[in-house]
Amino acid sequence: MTPSVRWGLLGTAHINRRLIPAMRTARRSVIAAVASRDVERARRYAEEWQIPTAHDRYDALLHDSSVDAVYVPLPNALHVEWTLRSLDAGKHVLCEKPLALTADDVDRIAAVAQARERVVVEAFMYRHEPLIPRLLEFLRNGGIGSLTHISSGFTFQQHRQGDVRLDPALGGGSLWDVGCYAVSIARLVAASEPQEAFGWTSLCSTGVDETFTGLLRFAEPLTATVHCSFRSPYRTWLEIDGREGWLRVSDPFKPSSRVDIEVHRDDGRETIAVEGSPALFVRQIEDFVAAVLDGRSPTVSLAESRGNAAAVSALYASSRTGRPVAI
Repeated sequence: MTPSVRWGLLGTAHINRRLIPAMRTARRSVIAAVASRDVERARRYAEEWQIPTAHDRYDALLHDSSVDAVYVPLPNALHVEWTLRSLDAGKHVLCEKPLALTADDVDRIAAVAQARERVVVEAFMYRHEPLIPRLLEFLRNGGIGSLTHISSGFTFQQHRQGDVRLDPALGGGSLWDVGCYAVSIARLVAASEPQEAFGWTSLCSTGVDETFTGLLRFAEPLTATVHCSFRSPYRTWLEIDGREGWLRVSDPFKPSSRVDIEVHRDDGRETIAVEGSPALFVRQIEDFVAAVLDGRSPTVSLAESRGNAAAVSALYASSRTGRPVAI
């Protein structure tokens, strides 16, 4: 029998509704268990989603021998604790972004993962879609010349009162929630780490950033602006300037079945059509499974996660001091 990764869901978060179908569609992947701190909720959830085992404690799931890997969709501030607990229990971990709120915490996770010989991956779904390698190939081949500026953002209107994304104690804020995507893709496109960050923020009544605009300085002459907000209607974007042209991708973080890269040069406009996935998240799951079962390096490495945590942390630090912060 072909081995499969048997998943345990650490919680009943809304995003599970996207991951459960992907885990079942992906090759060599099955769902074994779910946990909730409310036993009735766990049982109802397991019945609704046809999951074999329901646990009334997170620790019980971690010690379930039928579970090989844990998916962590908990609030941001709990990611490090439960990733480390999962590793100590001998489980592989796919953790929702952000994996950690500091670079030091990513280092802690990396050290334990290496010691336990387990895989840990930060769940940036967009990194697994066909758009990304096609875009990077185009840029590396000089499609718009050497790069000068990157602009990216992610906004949506947050209306739910009491949402965990508005709680500072749980790692809330628009930059950690959706701005981390803009930072991630800027670093990816730049193919290097930023050297300095400057950030401006507008806080909501709970004290987290409702809107954040940041500037990242890479090696000369490359800069990047990143923007995110809980106030504006849903929109995601990526624009890249080069010495020989510029390009735009209208929805880089949640690509559809077809995504267009719009390229503009002095000699005209070109559209590069990229076929997307018929179902999102499946490629992310299969990438993780290949890392666990085949020993392949995951697409999103812990080094990449560390770089993102360092850049986002520097943006927050700058917004508090009003000064640029070295990364």
